[in-house]
Amino acid sequence: MPIDRAEILIVGAGIIGLTIARELVNKGHGDIVIIEKETDLGRHASGRNSGVLHAGIYYSPDSLKAKSCLNGNFLMRAYCKEKGLPLLENGKVIVTRTPEELPVLDELYTRATANGAKVEMIDEKQLAGLEPNARTVERALYSHYTAVVDPKAVLKSLKHDLEESGKVKIILDCHLTGIKGSGTAQTSKGEIGFNRFVNAAGAHCDKVAGHFGVATNYRLIPFKGVYRLLSKSAPFTVNSSIYPVPDIRNPFLGVHFTRSVHGDVYVGPTAIPAFGRENYGILAGIDAEGFAIAFEDLVLFMANAKFRSVALSEPVKYIPSCFFKDAARLVKEIAPADLVAATKVGIRPQLVDWNTKEMVMDFMVVADGPALHVLNPISPAFTSSMDLAQGMVAKYF
Repeated sequence: MPIDRAEILIVGAGIIGLTIARELVNKGHGDIVIIEKETDLGRHASGRNSGVLHAGIYYSPDSLKAKSCLNGNFLMRAYCKEKGLPLLENGKVIVTRTPEELPVLDELYTRATANGAKVEMIDEKQLAGLEPNARTVERALYSHYTAVVDPKAVLKSLKHDLEESGKVKIILDCHLTGIKGSGTAQTSKGEIGFNRFVNAAGAHCDKVAGHFGVATNYRLIPFKGVYRLLSKSAPFTVNSSIYPVPDIRNPFLGVHFTRSVHGDVYVGPTAIPAFGRENYGILAGIDAEGFAIAFEDLVLFMANAKFRSVALSEPVKYIPSCFFKDAARLVKEIAPADLVAATKVGIRPQLVDWNTKEMVMDFMVVADGPALHVLNPISPAFTSSMDLAQGMVAKYF
């Protein structure tokens, strides 16, 4: 039966939309409708990420990412335990590839400590005890609180909880097409009136915000994350996760090794500029917007040295030998045949301030009348989601 009205309308049934709905129910709200343009959950970032629950290591202590990440990690782990969902609490190591990266490793230790994360600086012998095949220069950083979940299992469980509450209806295969007046959403399944509106549209959040005239000076630039798998026949395995020291001027963490809750070891992702918000293949997912995105990429390439560095270094990782070379810097022993093709591909919807041509490093939450817009929902958004939801519901509802 069509829905013609809701007290609260949420656009997007990814991790942000579902956790906000869950927190609204927990605080006594009802008559909530979530619309999702796909026919199933987890088709995009929320279901395509590595499943890592981050531990607040990378983020500037005054950022929303830093304030939400660690508690979000604890809340998500508690939820998985309560629901019996797959969970690996096995930590991770961050290794250095050159002596020049040691000061950045020290900066990560400082940030992590300020953010409340449990980390310790370890030497090469201690590293070998945790990850025998990992290699580092002098020192590495060990994160105790990093964990891994099954993202699609979490989404499925949240959907079940919400529907069982009797206070939330989730409408799949329903596209938002516009906003009429101040309280009516136009969708592919008819109009839906609302008193409150939540934009949790992920890679399309800027388009939804645009219907309200919000954040018009921002552009969303997609980056493609390609993964490979460590072969089952490889002569070594990975116990947890092995990450490189990242370039902390950019919001990407670099190609890394992560053991999934199902035992597979994924290697990746890349951060290749993409030409579509759903450009998961070489050409698949490129639509009419591709020309505009290509032009915006060109503008950024000319104006932003940090973007230029990514645009020059990342696309070559489509080539297996180049991808291998990047991954091989983190481990002592690996052969090209040890990395095999994987079906996992993700899109990171990175927000850019078009006035300054700078990539936005933090989450953005913009309240505008009856509408709440969750912008730049990039990593660690999955980790932070439950804490972000608590904060947003407490402040805005």
